[in-house]
Order: sequence, then C-alpha cells, then structure tokens
Amino acid sequence: MVWLALLCCALLGVTSSSELMIRRRRSWIIDSFTLEEGHPGPFPYELGKIKVERSYQITFEIFGMGVDEHPEGVLTIDSTTGILSAHKSVDYEELKTLKLKLLASKDDKTLDTKLGIEISILDINDNPPRFPNDLYEVTVEEAVAQGTNLLSVLAYDRDRPETPNSTFHYEIGTVSPKPPNAEFVMGLSGQLSFRGCLDYEVGDVYKVLLVAKDHGEVVSLSSTTTALIHIQDGNNHLPVITGKTGTMTVKEGETGVVPLRLHVADRDLEHTPAWNAKYTIEGDTGGNFKVETDPITNDGILTVLKPLDFEEVTERELLFSVENEMPYYSCKVKARPTSGLWEVDTSGGPAGPVGAGPKPDSLRVTIQVEDINDPPMFTVLVHEAGLVENVAIGTYVQTVTAVDPDSSHARDFVYKIGKDPGDWLNVDPHTGVITTAKRPDRESPHVVDNIYTAILHAVDSGEPPMTGTATLLLHVFDQNDNAPTLSVNNVVVCIGDVPTSTNLTALDPDDVPFGGPFTFELLGEVEGKWSVDPLHGYKVNLVKETIVHSGIHMVELKISDLQGAFAVNNLSVTVCDCTATPSCRERRASSSTVGFGATGILFFALLVLMITLMLSFLMTCKKDFTFLKTDLPNGESLLSSNVEIPGTDCKIPTKPPTKFYLPVHDFVEIMQRTSSFKAVQESFHQQDYWEYNQRRSTHMYQYQEGSAKSGFLSDGGLLELLQQRMQRVQATEDDLHDYYPHLYADEGDDADPHNDQEKIDILEAVFDHRQLDDLGPRFKGLASVCTPAQ
Repeated sequence: MVWLALLCCALLGVTSSSELMIRRRRSWIIDSFTLEEGHPGPFPYELGKIKVERSYQITFEIFGMGVDEHPEGVLTIDSTTGILSAHKSVDYEELKTLKLKLLASKDDKTLDTKLGIEISILDINDNPPRFPNDLYEVTVEEAVAQGTNLLSVLAYDRDRPETPNSTFHYEIGTVSPKPPNAEFVMGLSGQLSFRGCLDYEVGDVYKVLLVAKDHGEVVSLSSTTTALIHIQDGNNHLPVITGKTGTMTVKEGETGVVPLRLHVADRDLEHTPAWNAKYTIEGDTGGNFKVETDPITNDGILTVLKPLDFEEVTERELLFSVENEMPYYSCKVKARPTSGLWEVDTSGGPAGPVGAGPKPDSLRVTIQVEDINDPPMFTVLVHEAGLVENVAIGTYVQTVTAVDPDSSHARDFVYKIGKDPGDWLNVDPHTGVITTAKRPDRESPHVVDNIYTAILHAVDSGEPPMTGTATLLLHVFDQNDNAPTLSVNNVVVCIGDVPTSTNLTALDPDDVPFGGPFTFELLGEVEGKWSVDPLHGYKVNLVKETIVHSGIHMVELKISDLQGAFAVNNLSVTVCDCTATPSCRERRASSSTVGFGATGILFFALLVLMITLMLSFLMTCKKDFTFLKTDLPNGESLLSSNVEIPGTDCKIPTKPPTKFYLPVHDFVEIMQRTSSFKAVQESFHQQDYWEYNQRRSTHMYQYQEGSAKSGFLSDGGLLELLQQRMQRVQATEDDLHDYYPHLYADEGDDADPHNDQEKIDILEAVFDHRQLDDLGPRFKGLASVCTPAQ
C-alpha cells in the first residue's frame, strides 16, 4: 500500500498549482492501519508511518475521527516524518472504524497530496453475554408434565458478531431447594424445562440460577439471572370422610332444614382447589336433597330442597361421595436415563390416563321421614260454574270434594268459604254443596270479565288444623235489568237566533244484546221548542229552537234499549245569553258547579229574609211588658229614656207587617260580605245598586210588579230579582273584575251629631221587645232604620 501512496504523490507532483484549483484530484484510501480496543499502553505508541517520496520537503496533517472529531485525542501524526501514534484506548462496541483525512503540503503551503485513511478497531472479548432481566418468575401446576417449557430467556453479547467472543450457550447453575425427583434443564435457545416429577411438598418455590457463557479464545466471559418457579399444589391427596353429625330425620312437608353434616380430612393445602371438597349424592330419585360444601370447614351440608311425603316413603337411603375440585394426580420416577426425559408413572391429572387413580371416599346414610298432619286436598283445584244474574237465593251452584291423605284423619274435615267478596255464596260444611246466599249481579264491582271469583277451604281437625284450598270461577250471565241513563243530568245551551244543540251520551251497564244502540224520545210539550237528532245510537244531539227563552228548563228524555227496556231521564237545561256573557259557553263543562253556587245564593238570601222577619216580629209593640232593671250589680245604673211621648218623625208599628221589604242597598251590602257570590255582587253593583243611589236623595226608587216602597223590595220582587240575576251570571269568579265598594263616609265622621246613638246595655235576662218603647227619643232613630214606615 505504501507504493500506491508513492505513485499517487508522483502523479500529483507533476501537476501545477493552477491545475489544483481547476481539476479534482483522486483520493486514495490507506486501510492497512489497525487499532486494538482496550490497548493497555503505554501511550503513545506507534501505529505506522505514511511515506510520500518527494525531492522536496512535505508537511503532514490529519483531520477527522480520533483527532478533532469524537473520540478526540486518540491519534496524532508527525508533520515531518508522517508517523501515526495512538494516545489512548478505544471501545469496539462504540466505534468499529476511525475515518481520517491526510493533507501533505509543500513549503509554500500549497497542497501536494490529499489522502483518506481508515483505521480498523480490533475487537477483544470484553463483553459477557447479558440477560435482559435480573429476575424471572413463573407459576406452574404441580401436575405439569415433564418436558413442558416453563420459561424462555434470551441473552445477547455486544462483542463482534459471528466470532467466538459473541458466541455463548446456556447452563443451569444452582437449584434451591434441590428436588429429589426432578431436574431442570436449559435448551439451546434459552428454554427452561424439567424432567421427572415436581413435588409441592418438597418446595412450593424453586430458585434456579441460569448461566449464559461465551466462547472467547483468550478468556471466556459469562453472566447469570435468577428464575423463580412457583408450584401450585396438585391434588395428590384425596379427601377422606371422618364422620357425620345431625338428626338424620326430616318431617314431611319441610324444606330448608339440615338433617346431616359430613366431615372430611385432606392433606393438601387448605382453601385451594386441591383441598376444596366436592360432594355428590346417589339415591335421591325425587331430587329432594342438595349437598353443599362449607367453604370454611370443608364439611358437606345436606339440605332438604323439596318436601318429602310420608305416605310415599318413610325413609330415604343416600350414598355420599367426596372428591376435590381439582382432579387427583400422582407422579413417580421409574428410571433416569442420561439423555432425554425420564421414565415416570403418573395417574390422573393432565398427563395421566383417564379414570386412573384411587376411587373417591363414600358413605351410605339413611334419612328417616316423620309423619305430620297433611291438609285436605281438593280433587279439583279450580272449579267453574255458571249462573244467570238475579237468580233466587238458595240456587244450586256447584259441589266440591276434598280428601285427607292422612289415614288417621280421613273425612274428618269441614268445608268453608275462604273468600267471598260479595257474600254471594253458602257451602254445606259436610257435603261441599255450594248455593247462592244473595242474588248475583253481573254489574257488581266484584265481577271481572263476567267472572265472580271465590276461594273455598277444607279444614281438618288435626293438631295443628290444616287447610286445603280451591278456587271457584262463577260465570255470571247477563239479564236486561238496567235501563239506559244519561251520562250527565244538566247541560248549558246558548240562546241565539238559530237553533243550537248540545251532545248527550247514553249509558247502559248491561251487556249485548241488552244494551245499545238506544232509541231517544222527548216527552211533554216540546213541539217547536226541543228536539233530538238522531233518534237511534249511543249519542244524541238535544236541539233548542229559537223560541226557548233564557232560564232553567226541565226536559224529559225517554231512552230505550234494544229489548225495549226504557227510563225517563230528567235533564236540566240552562239556557243563557252567550253574547251578553261571553263565558257562558265555556261554563258548559262546569255548569254543575255554577248551579250549586247560584243555589247557594238563593238559600242565603232566603235565610236573610227569615232572620229579618223574626227581628221585625220581635220588635212589634204589645201592651204587657216588664220594665228593665235600672240597678245593676256592679253599682252602675241605667238612666230612664222613656220620658218622652212618641214623636212624629218615626211611627213604630204595633203589628207585624203583612209583607217584608228589604232595602236594596242592605241586600247589596250582604252580598258584598260574601266573597263566594262575587258574580251576584257584580250584577247588583252595576245595575240595581247604581240606580238606587241615583234616586235615593229624592226617595223616588220604584220597583216593577210592586207598589212604591221608597227604596224597598218586596219578598216576591226580591226572589224574582235573584232569579233573573242568577240566570245572567254565566262566568266563573276568575273571569270577573274585583268589586270595590262605594265610599259613603269614613268611620268617625260626625255629620249629624243629633243621630248619635247611645250604647244600650241589656242584661242577660228574658227580653221583651216592649221594653224598647220607652228607651228615650234617641232610640227613635235606630227604630226607624230597623223598621220600615207603614
């Protein structure tokens, strides 16, 4: 290679400096230099010399890796001689080659030669094979078959590939505890397995040291990792029944009781699938029992699932067997060849033959059945019968029969009615004959889908008494025993220039063919006033002609069913002016409510009339009377005020008036105090009350159909006025404006001091109205207010 460099220098030497700037020079690579990694020194030491033959002096320089690039400071070159020197060691695993540039210059600093240099790093065995993890863990069953791959590991070596330094193999180091019947082995690719039989009783965890060792020529390096092999206990000990406790007796009809507990022992690890017991029963042909495992004690608990019958069998013989949740397994080593798997003998488990191994432990137990008083049993649990409604009391319905399974109590029982919601039935306690106690009614609320349901009992005389139950479904057939009726008995109809109508619906609780469609017919003098359309169906329109005036009208409507049975329905029709009272039509839905309110107003007005008449009667003058006592118990006295003779400003009647007249303004005041009669208040306030105040000053108020009463209404006029106002009230309270009373005077005003009334104290004694005749002149004003003039 040196001669190639000399040839290159000779060729470059004949090139002028001007050509160096124009033409690219060829570069030669000198790769004969090597550098051993990890060289121990001493430093520096010579790697080699670069020779360029020239007739003139040349200066050498190098640049690149190991000089001014990473790793810096490794190499230097003598500028005059061209000797390369190494100053420190390098790592092959970090850099495989160092690449540099060599420049040779003349004395005038012009470039003479440019070369590329590669220095190869020689690998040494300085890296052992490494495992990725320092610890590996795996859990396997005790019954796992030999040769099974337990764990796989993979080591690596950073030394130069495909050299002895990077080639390695796996070994087993130490094993703790050392199994007497098993041996762990490592495969070429790092698979950990075993041969022989694992034994949980020897150790539940095996600690295995794994070794990876290389094949270095000068020195062999290795590293280790640890594998923890956790062994799950296998079922290599079967449970054994050690005893039993319990009464071993069951009363017939009982469920949920525990007559027996089985006790077992197992040498496997407690509360593992290899220890948990599993019980089976043979001989339980009726499925009357179940056996469960106590999770704490491992006992077998026998429970009665279905009731036993003493009359069928007096005892039950059961065979109990016990085994574990995990299948039984055993393994024994027979031979240990030097290569391959060992010869072993297994029974049960995943590697053993099916059905091999010892038989489960078992125990035979006899369960005694005790006799108890059984309830009577009906031969038919659901009876069905049919009756036409309204049949006579005592009509035969059905006969029920029961038997008593206990021979000692045979026929020693009575029949009773258990549930009879309408008290329709009687039952003979000895024969079971059922008859009617009432007339059946298909429309009764106790009949659902034409069926009346009753419960029957048969009660024996045992200790305690037992009861058998049966059901009676009584089909009730319909009769035409109900006449059609209207769904409502009052409606509201608007008055108008054209006939108006309202819709009515007829109902009949009877079934087909005793119901609708119905026939409708108006009775009475309805010609030109009322009519119905259509005449047949379930709904009908009541048509009001224009001549019908406002007010409350009674209309008789005859409704007949398909069989001719009929009823006359009295329908109250309120006719009102919907234009004068816009809410009249809306009040159809609440007409009944408004009717009650109007009726209440009328009754209240009549009550006021009666009270006022009574007061007037009491104030009537009579000849005989008893004077008031002027001496009071507390020392006070009552001054006599009857010293004056009757004046001319007020005449007190000596007889009760033949007719009572109530001032309109007093009636309005009464109405104002009753908040529930706001509609009447509004009506009086807007018309009569306003009119009265306009005429009050001249005493000219007159009322039609009565004589001049100076602002008073007769009792007949009052009733007529009430009736008219009630017919015109067609709105709910929420539709009217609030009424604000007229202000006449504030309390305390002294407009007329001569009309002041003195306080009159009357003792709690028998009061005679004649005592008022001599109370004095100031009482005359009060008398004139309370009593109308003659």
